[in-house]
Amino acid sequence: MGNVATIVLQIVVTVLGCFVSFFAGVFYRKKVAESTIGAAEIQAENILEEAKKAAESQKKEILLEAKEESIRTKNEAEKEAKERRNELQRLEKRLIQKEESLDRKSESMEKKEDQLQKKVASVDAQKTEIGKLAEKQHTELERISGLTSDEAKHFLLSTIENEVRVESAVLIKDIESKARQEADKRARDIVAGAIQRCAVDHVAETTVSVVTLPNDEMKGRIIGREGRNIRTLESLTGVDLIIDDTPEAVILSAFDPMRREIARIALEKLILDGRVHPARIEEMVEKAKKEVEVMIREEGEAATFEAGVHGLHPELIRLLGKMKFRTSYGQNVLKHAIEVSHLCGLMAGELGADVALAKRAGLLHDIGKSVDHDLEGTHVTIGAALCKKYHESDIIINAVESHHGDIEPTNIISVIAQAADAISASRPGARRETLESYIKRLQKLESIADEFKGVEKSFAIQAGRELRIIIIPEEISDAELTLLARDVAKKIEAELEYPGQIKVNLIRETRAIEYAK
Repeated sequence: MGNVATIVLQIVVTVLGCFVSFFAGVFYRKKVAESTIGAAEIQAENILEEAKKAAESQKKEILLEAKEESIRTKNEAEKEAKERRNELQRLEKRLIQKEESLDRKSESMEKKEDQLQKKVASVDAQKTEIGKLAEKQHTELERISGLTSDEAKHFLLSTIENEVRVESAVLIKDIESKARQEADKRARDIVAGAIQRCAVDHVAETTVSVVTLPNDEMKGRIIGREGRNIRTLESLTGVDLIIDDTPEAVILSAFDPMRREIARIALEKLILDGRVHPARIEEMVEKAKKEVEVMIREEGEAATFEAGVHGLHPELIRLLGKMKFRTSYGQNVLKHAIEVSHLCGLMAGELGADVALAKRAGLLHDIGKSVDHDLEGTHVTIGAALCKKYHESDIIINAVESHHGDIEPTNIISVIAQAADAISASRPGARRETLESYIKRLQKLESIADEFKGVEKSFAIQAGRELRIIIIPEEISDAELTLLARDVAKKIEAELEYPGQIKVNLIRETRAIEYAK
């Protein structure tokens, strides 16, 4: 029992101690809080005082700066106003000066205008006086000379015109003479330079080919039983086979090089094959024709490449290749065309003409010779027709038509082609015709014309390509000229052998002469 009371008492004491401690702590904290609040209030009052003092100080500074800014702005405004007043004063002075200057100029102009009016009046008076004097002089001159003004003017003009005409004629003659001399010298230099720079090899063409045989026994096989093999080969190729005592060789003879080449290739194939009979001959001839056709195409392309000519129609290239099998007095026509092309290019370069066009004209100038054995007409007309057909330019067509002088050349390219053709054909060694036979042919040509009645004189010109005949006008009339020209041409065709064609040109001149006594 006593223990319980003691415990209760301890509890009570403990509770009371807690309450006392609590209230004591509360009272202490209250005291501390009150002291802290008092200190904070004092500090706040101090801060407010300092803030008020700082605000007053900042207010004074702002007012001072504003005052200074206003003073500075005022000073600047006064300074700018002063400068503008000064500028206005300067402008005013300049305007016053300009006005005074304009006034002075206006006065000066008025004075000059008055002076000019006086001078104009004086000049008018002088003109009137001069006109009167001129009329008086004209009247006096007409009276002295006995001619009117128009008559004197006409006389003076006619006199001056005659003098000028004589002087101009002398001057023109002198210029023409100098130009002709210079042109001749220049032409000789150009032609000589072109010939020296164009070095083309030429081999004399023949009308026979020789085929080598492996042995003489092959001759009998070529002839065949009763000559049937040789007859078949000759009939298919148009070539004469000459089998004589020449050991191990057969000679092919034909004027047409293409036929001769076909026969040579076919015969060589037969010799290699060893089987020689009509059927085999026909087969080999067909193969040879195809090979020659390929060869023609290749030769045409090689010629265009060598001459530097591009863009030709394929058919023209093929016709160029055929010219390899065409000769003129022993001169290969394709080689001649290539040489003419080179000469045309060289001369065109010297003269400042179109080099490519000149080369093209030179290469195609004899294109008609590739088919002139198959078509009617001369190689000139055939060549021009071929160029038109395959759309060559008018310049090329004119060059082909005029390279033998059949028509007049219309451009410098045609003239160059004509000159280059003559150079290539007439240079030494180009053709097999000797000088003696050439002179005899020209003499024969002139003698044929001289045999006709009414012919006064005849001249073979342009290397025998033209025969110019002077007619006696009293014996041959104009109407008879056409018949005479035809008769001369027919006789030349019948009695003379010549390359290309010959132009027969008849000239009849009538003169009327009378003497004033």
